[in-house]
Amino acid sequence: MSPAVTQVLAAGEASEHRPLIISLFAVFVLATLVITVWAGRQTRNASDFYAGGRQFTGFQNGLAVSGDYMSAASFLGIAGAIALFGYDGFLYSIGFLVAWLVALLLVAEPLRNSGRYTMGDVLAYRMRQRPVRTAAGTSTIVVSIFYLLAQMAGAGVLVSLLLGITSDAGKVGIVALVGLLMIVYVTIGGMKGTTWVQMVKAVLLIAGTILLTFLVLLKFNFNISDLLGKAASNSGKGASFLEPGLKYGATSTSKIDFISLGIALVLGTAGLPHILIRFYTVPTAKAARKSVNWAIGIIGAFYLMTIALGFGAAALIKPEEIIASNPAGNTAAPLLALHLGGVDSSWGAILLATISAVAFATILAVVAGLTLASSSSFAHDIYANVIKKGKASEKQEMKAARWATVFIGIVSIGLGALARDLNVAGLVALAFAVAASANLPTILYSLFWKRFTTQGALWSIYGGLFAAVFLVLFSPVVSGNPKTSMFKGVDFHWFPLDNPGIISIPVGFLLGWLGTVLSKEKADAGKYAELEVRSLTGTGAH
Repeated sequence: MSPAVTQVLAAGEASEHRPLIISLFAVFVLATLVITVWAGRQTRNASDFYAGGRQFTGFQNGLAVSGDYMSAASFLGIAGAIALFGYDGFLYSIGFLVAWLVALLLVAEPLRNSGRYTMGDVLAYRMRQRPVRTAAGTSTIVVSIFYLLAQMAGAGVLVSLLLGITSDAGKVGIVALVGLLMIVYVTIGGMKGTTWVQMVKAVLLIAGTILLTFLVLLKFNFNISDLLGKAASNSGKGASFLEPGLKYGATSTSKIDFISLGIALVLGTAGLPHILIRFYTVPTAKAARKSVNWAIGIIGAFYLMTIALGFGAAALIKPEEIIASNPAGNTAAPLLALHLGGVDSSWGAILLATISAVAFATILAVVAGLTLASSSSFAHDIYANVIKKGKASEKQEMKAARWATVFIGIVSIGLGALARDLNVAGLVALAFAVAASANLPTILYSLFWKRFTTQGALWSIYGGLFAAVFLVLFSPVVSGNPKTSMFKGVDFHWFPLDNPGIISIPVGFLLGWLGTVLSKEKADAGKYAELEVRSLTGTGAH
């Protein structure tokens, strides 16, 4: 890392910049806490806590959906992946954007029309309530925790970079702070507070990304060809930096890994519970469609701008500098801000602090959404409908959701501390694979297959979930790679791919079909007809 960058970022020599950095972070945290407390005072019942009272407009929900979807993986992970791997890194942007379109076309509106608060409401409508809700709740919590790992890892890297924290204990402390804030947001604000935080975050993130994109293009006189050429030469990899294969094309295994990644990204969003529950916050199907249109525009524009972020970082910063700051490249976007403002100037420090505060806002908003999805599923599906057999009061249900938030926060802090050196885009891709393996087959079968049974749902959820998690545990993500594995210095991996989607997603679909075919239970044709009407019109769902 260059001396100028080291001077700005090192713990002992950044004293003149640290007050500015801390102030910006403090302003955002305080502002979001004020929003959360305000929203918490308006949260009076389960509908307010789970669905924000269904009072948000199409534009507001579209903004919140965008804020929920554009996570640390998008802002930090993709920029880092492009900066280090060029064309292959940009494939993450393409995958995330296409995935969003698939989710909207397949499941977003039917789920909104069919359910009440959670994915489990839809899955259990035609099936036996208790086993299916238990499975849906379990899957939701596991997927959310995988996604939370990425956000926690991004938070640890980001704040460590800004405050010059190099010790492992310090980084774990940062992850714990994010987890504590997450617990506060959800327990106090519920869906109303979380939605407003996500809206504010979306505006900040788009504004920050537009600013960086403009400055990068200005640096190259708005000549994209010059930008790409400089990125290729500065990367040390030449023309291959702009061609496929730098990360995924070297071996047959890496090519298969890319196919696996692509399948997981494209199909995974349609099974992510924290995205799907956002559509319960609008009052009508028309408002849901409007929110979809707004979200497509905002998300599409953002992912186009990640080209400028990633290739701008590659053009202006040496790859050794990015890797020295964070081996997975997660600090490429903040370092780009520093270089654009001037590494020796106050403007550089201001831009670095501003963009990092925006990234931190991104993390806080997404972790709140994830935690709300998983705690809601536990309280509504498992506690109220399984443990209490539908006899829990709204007050008891909301209390269970808040306790679940605390538990999920503690688990996320522990796992996030272990995952702090992994690329956050890669971690999110794992969450997509788990969601596509466990949730998506069951959702599609429930909505569109008349013969689908309870046994098929259970086999699909548990089988897909087990296959995905099992393969991840024995993949290079967890052990075997001394630079990027979660557990370094040990090697118990035998599955060669980083992403299990190519195996686990077909397993989920196959088991759902097989469980139904082998089941002695007959599907209720009347219930399916009612669900079909609900999914198309929303009649009787809320």
